[in-house]
Amino acid sequence: MTNATTSVSRMPNPGEFVPELKDVSAALFRATGNRSVPRTTINLIHLRAGQIVHNTYLTVLNTSFLRKAGESEERITAVSSWQDAPYFSDAERAALALVEATLQPAPHGRERVTDEVYAEAARHYDNKGMATLTIAIGQINFFIALALIGKPQPVTSLADEQWD
Repeated sequence: MTNATTSVSRMPNPGEFVPELKDVSAALFRATGNRSVPRTTINLIHLRAGQIVHNTYLTVLNTSFLRKAGESEERITAVSSWQDAPYFSDAERAALALVEATLQPAPHGRERVTDEVYAEAARHYDNKGMATLTIAIGQINFFIALALIGKPQPVTSLADEQWD
């Protein structure tokens, strides 16, 4: 069992070797921060993405973001079972369905993101919002690769030391 002082990172901070990573990260954060989709919704879909790929770094980080934003423990806890939880708006449900469709394998012979999933999200978000949701899902996919391969230490703030 690993304790809090034991290194868990597989690789050193990739930003030390590819300094442009900071610019990419900042640009993605700005792109998703255009207010067409509430930041809380973006954090909810990022948390769900971390849960889907079973990554502690992403789930701890996004749980922390949601707590700092004042979200209730019930809402945070229920993200993993959002389909039957009474804590989410229809727009949040549509965003959560979109991230699940994007990240989970499709049933044999079917699209991942069906027309129905897209149409439901589009009922709640205008064109800018749909583009922002798409970028937010791409953003978390970008960080999924870093998190799964590099295995940074779980942190509650991006200011905390993530890499050994």
